[in-house]
Amino acid sequence: MTSSNTSPTIPSTTATYQLQEPSSGVTSQATEYSIIHSPSTPIKDSDSDRLRRVSDGKSRGRGRRNNNPSPPPDSDLERVFIWDLDETIIVFHSLLTGSYANRYGRDPPTSVSLGLRMEEMIFNLADTHLFFNDLEECDQVHIDDVSSDDNGQDLSTYNFGTDGFPAAATSANLCLATGVRGGVDWMRKLAFRYRRVKEIYNTYKNNVGGLLGPAKREAWLQLRAEIEALTDSWLTLALKALTLIHSRTNCVNILVTTTQLIPALAKVLLYGLGVVFPIENIYSATKIGKESCFERIVQRFGRKVVYVVVGDGVEEEQGAKKHSMPFWRITSHSDLMALHHALELEYL
Repeated sequence: MTSSNTSPTIPSTTATYQLQEPSSGVTSQATEYSIIHSPSTPIKDSDSDRLRRVSDGKSRGRGRRNNNPSPPPDSDLERVFIWDLDETIIVFHSLLTGSYANRYGRDPPTSVSLGLRMEEMIFNLADTHLFFNDLEECDQVHIDDVSSDDNGQDLSTYNFGTDGFPAAATSANLCLATGVRGGVDWMRKLAFRYRRVKEIYNTYKNNVGGLLGPAKREAWLQLRAEIEALTDSWLTLALKALTLIHSRTNCVNILVTTTQLIPALAKVLLYGLGVVFPIENIYSATKIGKESCFERIVQRFGRKVVYVVVGDGVEEEQGAKKHSMPFWRITSHSDLMALHHALELEYL
């Protein structure tokens, strides 16, 4: 970990896990990765079971849907990798429950403590910098879903604290599942907040320490190091695969998570994933489910590219199967290593 105000550098190797027979395990899954042979994984507890202020999946908003929120992709795009977040890229929910510690012979109280510290840090970041207090009841699937209500006003001197948005949202329940929408002025204020969130994400995705400030930065670096030690460098292994995909000109990483969008962005920043996931490539399935998110992604990138779904849960597996997308299951460190090796050998 460095002492400068930059995101910590993830080590490129880990001494804990090494592939012994790389070709045998990798080729079997890589050459047949489009066929799901193993039984369905048990349904994992939703992220929201533990994230106390994250929606439990009930429909909470009706932001305008924009099926093409970003500029059209380059014509040479060949593969789109759709990733799950919790228990695939990061170990988070199983830290909080102690299930990871029990599985790998670690100390459960230590695991739970680390999970609670990270949960607190996620919500502090979401509340302090990403307007989660204002936007919790106004959740969106994608950062640009309400951009059509934005008039492009200069926000450099705009006062979000006095524009009357939170009071109006609370009193009128404007974002709840009743289908009620606010007026033009209120929707514009909502769009302003999402625009500012996007600006903050893009500004600090390579410098999360600068966003947190010196004191919180040190606590964050320490916590990240402790979690990596307890989880045997799980995130490091995931980042090796993510970084390799990101380095290719014909591939792209997409994130689909059951966490609400704002806490999900906080998670991505705090786990150092902002480099491999541009904010336009992050989708929250809280309101519409992963299968519907997959539909949006296909509409965005078209049907000529190959989609590969990487995850641990039954929801992403079933969504992949319905859309005839290959599914790469992540249940252990060896699955992450096999994925990286298959990418290195260009099986994927």
